[in-house]
Amino acid sequence: MSDLTGELIDGRYQLLRQVANGGMASIYEAVDTRLDRKVAVKIMHSHLAQDDAYVSRFIREAKAAAALSHPNIVAVQDQGWNQNGVPAVFLVMELIEGHTLREYLNERGRFEIKDAINYLTPILSALSAAHALGIVHRDVKPENIMISNEGRVKVADFGLARGEIIGSTMTAESSVILGSVSYLSPEQVQRGIADSRSDVYAAGIVAFEMLIGEKPFSADSPIQIAYMHVNEEVPRLRSKRKEVPKALDDLIARATSKNPDDRPRTAAEFLDELAQIQVDLDPKKNQMSLGLDLPVEPIREKTQKKEATNSKSAVEEEKIETTRQLKRKEEKKKRASKRVRRNRKVALLLAVAVGVAGWWSLVGPGSQVVVPSTVGATYDEAVSILQPLGLTANVIESRFDEEIAKGSVIESNPAGGGKVQANGSVSFILSKGPERYTIPKTTGLTISAAQNAILKLPLEILPVKEVFSSEIPKGFVIETLPQSGTSVKRDSQIEVIVSKGVEQILLASYLDKSGEQALNELTEAGFDVQPTYAYSESVLELAVISQNPAGGIELNKGAKVSIVISKGPRYTFVPRGLKGMKSSDAQNLLKSLGLIPKVIPTGNNKEKKVTSVSPAEKTKVERGSTVTIKVQ
Repeated sequence: MSDLTGELIDGRYQLLRQVANGGMASIYEAVDTRLDRKVAVKIMHSHLAQDDAYVSRFIREAKAAAALSHPNIVAVQDQGWNQNGVPAVFLVMELIEGHTLREYLNERGRFEIKDAINYLTPILSALSAAHALGIVHRDVKPENIMISNEGRVKVADFGLARGEIIGSTMTAESSVILGSVSYLSPEQVQRGIADSRSDVYAAGIVAFEMLIGEKPFSADSPIQIAYMHVNEEVPRLRSKRKEVPKALDDLIARATSKNPDDRPRTAAEFLDELAQIQVDLDPKKNQMSLGLDLPVEPIREKTQKKEATNSKSAVEEEKIETTRQLKRKEEKKKRASKRVRRNRKVALLLAVAVGVAGWWSLVGPGSQVVVPSTVGATYDEAVSILQPLGLTANVIESRFDEEIAKGSVIESNPAGGGKVQANGSVSFILSKGPERYTIPKTTGLTISAAQNAILKLPLEILPVKEVFSSEIPKGFVIETLPQSGTSVKRDSQIEVIVSKGVEQILLASYLDKSGEQALNELTEAGFDVQPTYAYSESVLELAVISQNPAGGIELNKGAKVSIVISKGPRYTFVPRGLKGMKSSDAQNLLKSLGLIPKVIPTGNNKEKKVTSVSPAEKTKVERGSTVTIKVQ
C-alpha cells in the first residue's frame, strides 16, 4: 500500500507520518482537525478493502474494541470510510507517545522480578476487562503492548489480529503467524481456535520473556517454533533463573500449559494469583494500586511538593468536615424529630386530659369527658388510655394508610381534645397499613389467563411484550415485570412477557471457508457447533469440507451444527534438502510434515548430519509414514 502521508481522511484527519505497517493495515500519526488533537489512524490496505468479508470483520471488531473502556487499553475513538480522495477504510485510536514493550526488552534484556510483575499487572488488568465482555485479544505480544512516556501501560489491537485461516500457511503471506508465532497457543496452531485461555497462554509467554530475557522457543523457521509450542513444554523459569519464587514459577508454568484446561480460565484469575504472589514478595506494598502507571522514572521534586500540599489540604479539609459533622450532630440532638415532638405532645395531652377528666368526673360537673389524642397509638394502647376515663373504644372502619402502621389509630371521633359524655364511647378508624397487592404466579399460563389473574387486583396491565424462549412454548407467559410474588401499590403497571417460541436463525453455508470463521460465527449466532477433522485432497487445510445441516435453512437457536474441517491432504512429499542437514533439524522438519523420522547413526562425528534418506527425497508418501535417515 502506498504511503498516504499528507492525505486528509474523511475531511477531518490529517495524516502526518506513517508509524507502522502490517499485513492488514498501516498506522499513521495524524491530527484531528476538528478537535485539534493528535490521534493514531489505522487504514486497511486497499486490496483488502475490496473484500466485503474483511471490511465487515474490520468494522465489527472495531465496534467490539470500542466497547472496551479501560485505562490500560488503547481507546478506539472513530471508524468510517474516506468519502473524498483516496478510498480507505479507517479506524481512529488514541495516540500513545512512548515505546513498545518489545523496545524495552531489546534495551534491558530480562527484567527484575518485581518490575516484571509491575508490567504484567496492568496487561492482565486490560485483558480481564476484555474477557469480562467476551472479547478475546488473540494477538498478545510485546509489539502490541505500549508504555507511554508517563509510564502508562496500554494494550493495543483488541480483536483486530485474527486471520481468515490462521495457521494454514507458514510463509510470508501470513503476517499473523510470522509476527506472533512465538506467542500462539497450541490450540491456535492446531485448530485455529482461540478463547480467553489462549490470551492467558500468550501473557504467560510474555511474562517468561520479561523474566528470562528470551523467548521459550527459538528456531530457524516459524513452522519449527509452532511445532515446539504444540509438542514441547515451556521450560520452567527456575531452570533458567534460580531466584524466581517457586509460586511465580508454578503460576507461569500453568499459564503456559499445552492443555488449556490446566491454565487459569481468564486473565482475571491469572491476575488474582499474581497479586497474591506480589503480596507475599512484599507484604508492605500498598495493594490498592489499580495498575495504571508504572514508576518508570523517579518522582520529581515538584510533584512531591505538590502531593505534600495536596495531602496537607486533604488533612485540613478532613478536620473541617469533622467539625461540621460534630456541629450537625449537636444540632440534631437539640432538634427532636416531628414524631418525638408529637409523642411528647400526645403524652402531655394525655396527662393533662387524665388530670382534667379525673377532676371533672370527681370534683367538677362530671357531665362530659375530654377525649385524649390517640392518633398513632395502637388499638390496645388507645383502649388502655380511655379505660381510666370510663370511656369505651369502638372500631368503625379500617383503611389503608402509607404512614400509619397496621393496627394503629388513624383518627378518632371525637378527635383528641373533643368532649364526650361520661361513660360514653370513642369511635376509631384503624390503619390496615400500606395498600399492597401481591402479583400472582403466571408463568406457563396463556395470555388471557394471566391477564384475568392480574386484573382481579386493582392493577394496570401494559401492552404484552413478546420475546424468544427455548423453555416456554409459544403463546405462553414467561414472567411478569415486576416478578410474581412482588408486593406493589394500587394501580401499579404490570408488564406481561410472552414467549415467541424458540428463535429461528438462518444457517449460512461455510463450505470451503475458514474453519475458525465457521466456529466463531456459528457459535456467536447461537448454534451448538460440533467440529471434526478429516484429510482432504481438494480442500485447503483448516477450511470447511462439509456441513450438516447445509446452509440456507432456518434452525432453532441452540441447534447442533456439525462441520468437518480439513487437515490437508493425506499424502505429502519427502522434503528436499534433507541430505547435509543437521540430524535434529531434519527430524523436526519431517515431524512438521506429519512423518515419523527413524534415525540410524553411523560414524563418530560429534555433530551428526544426514547422509541418506529412505524413501528418497521428493517421494510421495502418506502422512504418518516412517522416513529412515542415516546420519554420520
